[in-house]
Amino acid sequence: MEITPEIREQILGTAKVLSIPMRTKFRGLTTREVLLFEGPNGWAEWSPFTEYEDEEASIWLKAAIEWAFGDIPKTDVKTIKVNATLPAVKDVRKTLEPFGKFEVVKIKVAEPSQTLQDDLDRIHQVREHYPDARIRLDANGNWDIETALKIAKTIYQENVPLEYLEQPVRTIAEMAELKLKLQEFNIKIAADESVRKVSDPLAVAQANAADILVLKVAPLGGINNALAITKDAGLPVVVSSALETSVGISMGAHLAALLGSEYASGLGTAALLAEDVTDTPLIPVDGDIRISRVDLDSTRLEDIEATKREVDWWFERLRRSLK
Repeated sequence: MEITPEIREQILGTAKVLSIPMRTKFRGLTTREVLLFEGPNGWAEWSPFTEYEDEEASIWLKAAIEWAFGDIPKTDVKTIKVNATLPAVKDVRKTLEPFGKFEVVKIKVAEPSQTLQDDLDRIHQVREHYPDARIRLDANGNWDIETALKIAKTIYQENVPLEYLEQPVRTIAEMAELKLKLQEFNIKIAADESVRKVSDPLAVAQANAADILVLKVAPLGGINNALAITKDAGLPVVVSSALETSVGISMGAHLAALLGSEYASGLGTAALLAEDVTDTPLIPVDGDIRISRVDLDSTRLEDIEATKREVDWWFERLRRSLK
Protein backbone atom coordinates (compact mmCIF):
# COMPACT_ATOMS: atom_id res chain seq x y z
CA MET A 1 0.00 0.00 0.00
CA GLU A 2 1.06 3.58 -0.59
CA ILE A 3 2.88 5.28 2.27
CA THR A 4 1.12 8.64 2.40
CA PRO A 5 2.52 11.61 4.35
CA GLU A 6 -0.19 11.00 6.94
CA ILE A 7 0.82 7.35 7.41
CA ARG A 8 4.49 8.32 7.60
CA GLU A 9 3.75 10.95 10.23
CA GLN A 10 1.69 8.54 12.33
CA ILE A 11 4.37 5.84 12.18
CA LEU A 12 7.11 8.24 13.27
CA GLY A 13 4.86 9.80 15.92
CA THR A 14 3.89 6.54 17.62
CA ALA A 15 7.10 4.52 17.15
CA LYS A 16 8.68 2.86 20.19
CA VAL A 17 12.04 1.10 20.19
CA LEU A 18 12.51 -1.74 22.68
CA SER A 19 15.33 -4.09 23.64
CA ILE A 20 13.98 -7.33 25.05
CA PRO A 21 16.13 -9.92 26.88
CA MET A 22 15.98 -13.55 25.74
CA ARG A 23 15.56 -16.48 28.12
CA THR A 24 18.43 -18.19 26.33
CA LYS A 25 20.66 -17.31 23.41
CA PHE A 26 18.86 -17.88 20.14
CA ARG A 27 20.12 -17.15 16.64
CA GLY A 28 23.19 -15.73 18.38
CA LEU A 29 21.07 -13.13 20.19
CA THR A 30 20.70 -12.45 23.91
CA THR A 31 18.39 -9.47 23.33
CA ARG A 32 15.80 -8.80 20.63
CA GLU A 33 15.52 -5.24 19.34
CA VAL A 34 12.14 -4.23 17.87
CA LEU A 35 10.27 -1.14 16.77
CA LEU A 36 6.51 -0.88 17.32
CA PHE A 37 4.08 1.66 15.89
CA GLU A 38 0.32 2.17 15.94
CA GLY A 39 -2.18 2.60 13.13
CA PRO A 40 -5.98 2.52 12.80
CA ASN A 41 -5.96 -1.30 13.00
CA GLY A 42 -3.80 -1.36 16.15
CA TRP A 43 -0.14 -1.94 16.97
CA ALA A 44 2.31 -3.40 14.46
CA GLU A 45 5.91 -4.57 14.79
CA TRP A 46 8.87 -3.83 12.56
CA SER A 47 11.83 -5.97 13.65
CA PRO A 48 14.14 -6.96 10.80
CA PHE A 49 17.37 -8.20 12.36
CA THR A 50 19.97 -5.49 12.76
CA GLU A 51 22.36 -6.97 10.21
CA TYR A 52 19.76 -6.83 7.42
CA GLU A 53 20.27 -4.24 4.69
CA ASP A 54 17.69 -1.55 3.99
CA GLU A 55 16.22 -3.34 0.96
CA GLU A 56 15.28 -6.38 3.01
CA ALA A 57 14.20 -4.31 6.02
CA SER A 58 11.83 -2.35 3.77
CA ILE A 59 9.93 -5.53 2.91
CA TRP A 60 9.41 -6.18 6.62
CA LEU A 61 8.15 -2.61 6.98
CA LYS A 62 5.62 -3.17 4.20
CA ALA A 63 4.17 -6.06 6.22
CA ALA A 64 3.97 -4.00 9.40
CA ILE A 65 2.30 -1.07 7.62
CA GLU A 66 -0.28 -3.43 6.09
CA TRP A 67 -1.02 -4.86 9.57
CA ALA A 68 -1.45 -1.40 11.11
CA PHE A 69 -3.15 0.44 8.25
CA GLY A 70 -4.19 -1.99 5.51
CA ASP A 71 -7.09 -4.19 4.51
CA ILE A 72 -6.65 -7.64 6.10
CA PRO A 73 -9.02 -10.57 5.49
CA LYS A 74 -11.02 -11.48 8.58
CA THR A 75 -11.11 -14.87 10.32
CA ASP A 76 -13.43 -16.49 12.85
CA VAL A 77 -10.73 -18.90 14.05
CA LYS A 78 -10.01 -18.42 17.77
CA THR A 79 -6.82 -20.48 18.31
CA ILE A 80 -4.15 -22.32 16.35
CA LYS A 81 -1.78 -25.17 17.20
CA VAL A 82 1.89 -24.27 17.65
CA ASN A 83 5.13 -26.19 18.03
CA ALA A 84 7.70 -25.69 20.75
CA THR A 85 11.09 -24.36 19.64
CA LEU A 86 14.36 -25.64 21.05
CA PRO A 87 17.52 -23.58 20.45
CA ALA A 88 20.91 -25.29 20.28
CA VAL A 89 21.26 -25.62 24.05
CA LYS A 90 22.40 -28.30 26.48
CA ASP A 91 19.57 -27.97 29.02
CA VAL A 92 16.67 -29.23 26.94
CA ARG A 93 14.08 -29.63 29.65
CA LYS A 94 14.55 -26.20 31.25
CA THR A 95 14.45 -24.47 27.86
CA LEU A 96 11.22 -26.19 26.81
CA GLU A 97 9.39 -25.63 30.11
CA PRO A 98 7.92 -22.22 29.09
CA PHE A 99 6.16 -23.89 26.15
CA GLY A 100 4.05 -26.04 28.48
CA LYS A 101 2.24 -28.87 26.75
CA PHE A 102 3.09 -29.47 23.08
CA GLU A 103 2.72 -32.11 20.38
CA VAL A 104 5.55 -30.94 18.11
CA VAL A 105 9.01 -29.52 18.81
CA LYS A 106 11.33 -27.83 16.33
CA ILE A 107 14.97 -28.46 17.20
CA LYS A 108 17.66 -26.10 15.97
CA VAL A 109 20.60 -28.05 14.54
CA ALA A 110 23.77 -27.39 12.54
CA GLU A 111 24.97 -24.54 14.74
CA PRO A 112 28.43 -23.46 13.51
CA SER A 113 30.00 -24.01 16.95
CA GLN A 114 28.51 -27.48 17.43
CA THR A 115 28.94 -30.96 16.00
CA LEU A 116 26.60 -33.49 14.49
CA GLN A 117 26.86 -35.44 17.73
CA ASP A 118 25.62 -32.38 19.63
CA ASP A 119 22.58 -32.37 17.38
CA LEU A 120 21.93 -36.06 17.94
CA ASP A 121 22.35 -35.68 21.70
CA ARG A 122 19.73 -32.92 21.70
CA ILE A 123 17.34 -35.09 19.69
CA HIS A 124 17.88 -37.98 22.10
CA GLN A 125 17.14 -35.73 25.09
CA VAL A 126 13.90 -34.56 23.53
CA ARG A 127 12.85 -38.14 22.87
CA GLU A 128 13.70 -39.11 26.46
CA HIS A 129 11.78 -36.26 28.10
CA TYR A 130 8.97 -35.87 25.53
CA PRO A 131 8.49 -39.34 24.01
CA ASP A 132 5.16 -38.46 22.37
CA ALA A 133 6.36 -35.30 20.64
CA ARG A 134 6.86 -35.18 16.89
CA ILE A 135 10.12 -33.59 15.81
CA ARG A 136 11.21 -31.04 13.23
CA LEU A 137 14.89 -30.29 12.58
CA ASP A 138 15.88 -26.80 11.41
CA ALA A 139 19.41 -26.50 9.97
CA ASN A 140 19.06 -22.97 8.52
CA GLY A 141 20.86 -24.17 5.38
CA ASN A 142 24.06 -25.02 7.26
CA TRP A 143 24.46 -28.64 6.15
CA ASP A 144 25.87 -29.93 2.90
CA ILE A 145 24.07 -32.75 1.12
CA GLU A 146 26.37 -35.44 2.52
CA THR A 147 25.81 -34.33 6.13
CA ALA A 148 22.06 -34.03 5.64
CA LEU A 149 21.92 -37.56 4.28
CA LYS A 150 24.04 -38.86 7.15
CA ILE A 151 21.71 -37.48 9.81
CA ALA A 152 18.65 -38.49 7.79
CA LYS A 153 19.86 -42.10 7.74
CA THR A 154 20.54 -42.02 11.48
CA ILE A 155 17.15 -40.66 12.48
CA TYR A 156 15.46 -43.08 10.08
CA GLN A 157 17.27 -46.02 11.67
CA GLU A 158 16.38 -44.76 15.15
CA ASN A 159 12.69 -44.36 14.23
CA VAL A 160 12.66 -40.68 15.20
CA PRO A 161 9.10 -39.34 14.64
CA LEU A 162 10.28 -36.70 12.17
CA GLU A 163 7.80 -34.38 10.47
CA TYR A 164 10.40 -32.78 8.22
CA LEU A 165 13.88 -31.30 7.78
CA GLU A 166 13.67 -27.52 7.54
CA GLN A 167 16.10 -25.84 5.12
CA PRO A 168 18.75 -28.58 5.50
CA VAL A 169 20.96 -27.13 2.72
CA ARG A 170 21.46 -23.66 1.33
CA THR A 171 20.55 -23.49 -2.35
CA ILE A 172 17.42 -24.47 -4.24
CA ALA A 173 19.47 -26.77 -6.48
CA GLU A 174 20.87 -28.59 -3.44
CA MET A 175 17.36 -28.83 -1.96
CA ALA A 176 16.05 -30.42 -5.16
CA GLU A 177 18.87 -32.96 -5.22
CA LEU A 178 18.50 -33.80 -1.55
CA LYS A 179 14.73 -34.15 -1.85
CA LEU A 180 15.19 -36.94 -4.39
CA LYS A 181 17.73 -38.75 -2.22
CA LEU A 182 15.55 -38.48 0.90
CA GLN A 183 12.75 -40.46 -0.72
CA GLU A 184 14.63 -43.59 0.38
CA PHE A 185 13.95 -42.60 4.00
CA ASN A 186 10.47 -41.15 3.43
CA ILE A 187 11.64 -37.80 4.85
CA LYS A 188 10.11 -34.48 3.82
CA ILE A 189 11.88 -31.17 3.23
CA ALA A 190 10.47 -27.80 4.29
CA ALA A 191 11.85 -24.64 2.69
CA ASP A 192 12.38 -21.50 4.77
CA GLU A 193 15.30 -19.36 3.58
CA SER A 194 14.69 -20.64 0.04
CA VAL A 195 11.32 -18.88 0.19
CA ARG A 196 12.03 -15.66 2.09
CA LYS A 197 15.65 -14.96 1.11
CA VAL A 198 15.33 -15.17 -2.69
CA SER A 199 13.98 -12.76 -5.28
CA ASP A 200 11.29 -15.23 -6.37
CA PRO A 201 9.63 -16.96 -3.41
CA LEU A 202 7.91 -19.42 -5.77
CA ALA A 203 11.17 -20.69 -7.26
CA VAL A 204 11.53 -23.48 -4.70
CA ALA A 205 8.08 -24.85 -5.54
CA GLN A 206 8.67 -24.57 -9.29
CA ALA A 207 11.93 -26.51 -8.89
CA ASN A 208 10.16 -29.28 -6.95
CA ALA A 209 12.75 -28.67 -4.22
CA ALA A 210 10.49 -28.92 -1.17
CA ASP A 211 7.44 -30.71 0.16
CA ILE A 212 6.38 -27.89 2.51
CA LEU A 213 6.82 -24.11 2.57
CA VAL A 214 7.67 -22.27 5.79
CA LEU A 215 6.15 -18.80 5.60
CA LYS A 216 7.19 -15.86 7.77
CA VAL A 217 4.79 -13.04 7.12
CA ALA A 218 7.08 -10.08 7.78
CA PRO A 219 9.91 -11.11 5.40
CA LEU A 220 7.29 -11.84 2.71
CA GLY A 221 5.86 -8.33 2.85
CA GLY A 222 2.56 -8.98 4.59
CA ILE A 223 -0.44 -11.24 4.93
CA ASN A 224 -1.94 -10.62 1.50
CA ASN A 225 1.32 -11.39 -0.29
CA ALA A 226 1.82 -14.54 1.80
CA LEU A 227 -1.69 -15.70 0.89
CA ALA A 228 -0.94 -15.15 -2.80
CA ILE A 229 2.35 -17.11 -2.56
CA THR A 230 0.55 -20.00 -0.86
CA LYS A 231 -2.10 -20.11 -3.57
CA ASP A 232 0.42 -20.05 -6.41
CA ALA A 233 2.82 -22.57 -4.83
CA GLY A 234 0.21 -25.26 -4.23
CA LEU A 235 2.18 -26.81 -1.35
CA PRO A 236 1.33 -27.35 2.32
CA VAL A 237 2.55 -24.51 4.53
CA VAL A 238 3.80 -23.88 8.05
CA VAL A 239 3.56 -20.32 9.34
CA SER A 240 6.53 -19.46 11.51
CA SER A 241 7.82 -16.49 13.49
CA ALA A 242 10.86 -14.28 13.12
CA LEU A 243 11.44 -14.12 16.88
CA GLU A 244 8.96 -11.30 17.40
CA THR A 245 7.13 -9.96 20.42
CA SER A 246 3.46 -10.82 20.81
CA VAL A 247 2.63 -7.91 18.49
CA GLY A 248 4.51 -9.53 15.63
CA ILE A 249 3.25 -12.97 16.58
CA SER A 250 -0.34 -11.71 16.29
CA MET A 251 0.21 -10.97 12.59
CA GLY A 252 1.62 -14.43 11.91
CA ALA A 253 -1.16 -16.08 13.91
CA HIS A 254 -3.76 -14.27 11.82
CA LEU A 255 -2.13 -15.61 8.64
CA ALA A 256 -2.05 -19.13 10.07
CA ALA A 257 -5.73 -18.89 10.95
CA LEU A 258 -6.58 -17.81 7.40
CA LEU A 259 -4.56 -20.67 5.88
CA GLY A 260 -5.79 -23.44 8.20
CA SER A 261 -2.70 -25.60 7.66
CA GLU A 262 -2.62 -29.18 8.89
CA TYR A 263 0.80 -28.46 10.42
CA ALA A 264 1.32 -26.75 13.77
CA SER A 265 2.65 -23.24 13.35
CA GLY A 266 6.04 -22.10 14.60
CA LEU A 267 4.50 -19.18 16.44
CA GLY A 268 5.12 -20.08 20.07
CA THR A 269 8.42 -18.22 20.21
CA ALA A 270 7.25 -15.42 22.50
CA ALA A 271 8.00 -18.06 25.15
CA LEU A 272 11.69 -17.54 24.33
CA LEU A 273 11.53 -13.89 25.46
CA ALA A 274 12.22 -13.05 29.09
CA GLU A 275 9.83 -10.07 28.78
CA ASP A 276 7.04 -9.03 26.44
CA VAL A 277 5.17 -5.85 25.56
CA THR A 278 1.75 -6.86 26.88
CA ASP A 279 0.20 -8.34 30.01
CA THR A 280 -1.63 -10.85 27.77
CA PRO A 281 1.26 -12.33 25.73
CA LEU A 282 0.64 -14.80 22.91
CA ILE A 283 2.41 -17.70 24.54
CA PRO A 284 1.32 -21.33 24.16
CA VAL A 285 -1.42 -22.72 26.40
CA ASP A 286 -1.88 -26.48 26.00
CA GLY A 287 -0.15 -26.26 22.62
CA ASP A 288 -2.35 -23.43 21.28
CA ILE A 289 -2.10 -19.66 20.96
CA ARG A 290 -5.06 -17.38 20.51
CA ILE A 291 -5.84 -15.25 17.46
CA SER A 292 -5.88 -11.70 18.74
CA ARG A 293 -4.38 -8.28 18.21
CA VAL A 294 -2.23 -7.10 21.10
CA ASP A 295 -2.41 -3.93 23.19
CA LEU A 296 0.73 -2.61 24.84
CA ASP A 297 1.21 -2.50 28.60
CA SER A 298 2.99 0.77 29.38
CA THR A 299 4.30 -0.48 32.73
CA ARG A 300 6.07 -3.36 31.02
CA LEU A 301 7.64 -1.08 28.41
CA GLU A 302 9.53 0.88 31.06
CA ASP A 303 11.76 -2.12 31.78
CA ILE A 304 12.59 -2.85 28.14
CA GLU A 305 13.19 0.60 26.70
CA ALA A 306 16.09 0.74 24.28
CA THR A 307 19.11 2.94 24.85
CA LYS A 308 19.32 6.35 23.18
CA ARG A 309 21.90 4.97 20.75
CA GLU A 310 19.59 2.09 19.79
CA VAL A 311 16.59 4.43 19.44
CA ASP A 312 18.53 6.81 17.19
CA TRP A 313 19.79 3.92 15.04
CA TRP A 314 16.29 2.46 14.58
CA PHE A 315 14.67 5.82 13.80
CA GLU A 316 17.31 6.57 11.17
CA ARG A 317 16.73 3.13 9.69
CA LEU A 318 12.99 3.73 9.75
CA ARG A 319 13.27 7.08 7.95
CA ARG A 320 15.40 5.49 5.22
CA SER A 321 12.91 2.64 4.77
CA LEU A 322 9.94 5.00 4.61
CA LYS A 323 11.35 6.90 1.63
